[in-house]
Amino acid sequence: MGTLCIDPLKEVTGLILAGGQGRRMGGQDKGLVTLAGRPLVSFVHERLTEQVAEVLISANRHLDDYRRFGGRVVSDSEPGYHGPLMGIYSGLRAATTPWVMVVPCDTPLLPADLVTQMSSAMGRHHIAVAHDGERLHPVVMLLQRGLAADLGRALAAGERKIRRWIERHSWIPVQLPDGANAFINLNTEEDKQWLETRFNQAR
Repeated sequence: MGTLCIDPLKEVTGLILAGGQGRRMGGQDKGLVTLAGRPLVSFVHERLTEQVAEVLISANRHLDDYRRFGGRVVSDSEPGYHGPLMGIYSGLRAATTPWVMVVPCDTPLLPADLVTQMSSAMGRHHIAVAHDGERLHPVVMLLQRGLAADLGRALAAGERKIRRWIERHSWIPVQLPDGANAFINLNTEEDKQWLETRFNQAR
């Protein structure tokens, strides 16, 4: 299978998913939860900005707070909370590049060369999904913007499972050398304390 040549700085849009309800965090907006005195989303935004043509933030509340990062903020196309697939769909529709790199807002240790690693491994596939050596991370994926129409149809049919939708297409897992540390994320207050410790150690 041949290899696509993707230029991340021209052909890839970064999409940060920050539109969830934060149920396990007591309803907090996870992207705005602070780590080392900064909103979590700021670390992810900083990591992506140097790697892609544009960074979008998928958010459904506190929109002005997210706009302070200087990029476009995209809300879900449908009202209510429909899960990350809806955020991805809305981001694909808003993007202007042929590829979109999706990442969650609560993973501050993403690799500084994430997009390069993912695009280099794409081959002729339509989706590349990050793997830490032990498990897959479906919300960290590089995919073609042209999949928006298919995703829209899947959502209309009631699909909400990211992995199941991915498996409808030609996709490849990409094992990243940074391992699980690259995908440490925040779901509870206990996670926050643990993450703060690991984050300080990694800096």
